[in-house]
Parts: sequence; structure tokens; C-alpha cells
Amino acid sequence: MTVDAVVFDLDGVIVDSEPVWEEVRRAYVAAHGGTWQSDTQRRLMGMSTGEWAEYLSGELGVDRAAGQVATEVVDEMTDRYARHVPLIDDADRVVRRLAGRWPLGLASSSPTRLIAAALAATDLADAFRVTLSTEETARGKPAPDVYLTVAERLGVDPARCVAIEDSSNGVRSAAAAGMPVVAIPHGPYPLDPDARALAAVVLASVRELTPEVVDGLG
Repeated sequence: MTVDAVVFDLDGVIVDSEPVWEEVRRAYVAAHGGTWQSDTQRRLMGMSTGEWAEYLSGELGVDRAAGQVATEVVDEMTDRYARHVPLIDDADRVVRRLAGRWPLGLASSSPTRLIAAALAATDLADAFRVTLSTEETARGKPAPDVYLTVAERLGVDPARCVAIEDSSNGVRSAAAAGMPVVAIPHGPYPLDPDARALAAVVLASVRELTPEVVDGLG
């Protein structure tokens, strides 16, 4: 097999946004009568906007309808991104290097407007031929929908795409789509054992993601 494309996740791989998401949603839940649980952040990672908004509104007891939850939380995230987008390590250089070899896709659980803000702030918008939010798919991660759709739009067999992920649900999603997965776990959010077993390669940092690593999965 040859590798025909590389598909990146965004949060936790390119931008260090998972702690920001946790801070914003945790504060929102507390401000609106809900109760944050010890496993809440791990459950939310990979969910689409509609899914996590429903979770905050229903499971965590926030006194807002899901649609309002989504709007208000994403508004706060947009304000945070306008002030600062936290790039991980040298992720922009890594992306550029791989874009010189393969067409790139982006399969993200972030809302479309946050994807656009992050890519604009990191000057990476032109590096990706296809970008897709799980807002636009029937199911969020760990379902394979977003990865399958990105591969389809790239015109590439999913089995010939290498996925780059950080979270357990992201690894499960890409593996379910039939893609070999390079996992780069985010420090505070380690992979669950089953997700780690699904990864073809596990790296300690995005800096370790080289063309040679990707070629080795072909």
C-alpha cells in the first residue's frame, strides 16, 4: 500500500485547545446550574457540537436548551481564539512539511467557524485541501463519519489515508474508517488502552511526525 493522503485532527494535534475547551465548558456548566463530573472532559472529546451541547443540557443539568448552549459556548471559544490560538510545538511546520508530500485533509470536532479561526491564526488555511467539522456529519467521533467524508472529498480510499489523532475517540473514529492511525496523546488526556491498541504508531510529540513515519505506514 502507498499512502495517498494524510488527515489531521485539529484540537490536541495542531492547536492546544483541549484545556481551553475544558475551562470554558466547565465554567459554563457551573454558571448555569449544572454539575461537572470527573469523566466529563474525556466523554466530550470527539463529540460533535450538537452532541456535546445535548450532553451539557441533558446529562449535566445545565439550565439552557442545547441550541443555546452550543451558541454561547462557541461564542466564548471564538472570543478566546480572537485573543490567542495556542499552537502545539512546531505543528505548523510539521503540517507544511507533510503538505509538500501529500494532499492533506482536516477532520475536526470543532465547529466550522472555530476551524476557520484556528487555521487563519496559524496561517495554515491553504495547507488543507479539505476541511470538515463533525457539525456537518450525522455522527461525531468515535463514529467514522467525518474521516470517511474527508477521504471521499479528497478522492482517496480511506485505507490509503493516514490519520493523525490525539484522543481516544479520535483514534477510534479514524480506525473505524479503516485508516492507519498515528496517535499523539495529549499530556493531560492519555489514551484509553483499547484506543492505544488501535493506533499503528504512538508518538510523544507532533515534532516526531515526519514523512518517514507516514511512509512507514504504507
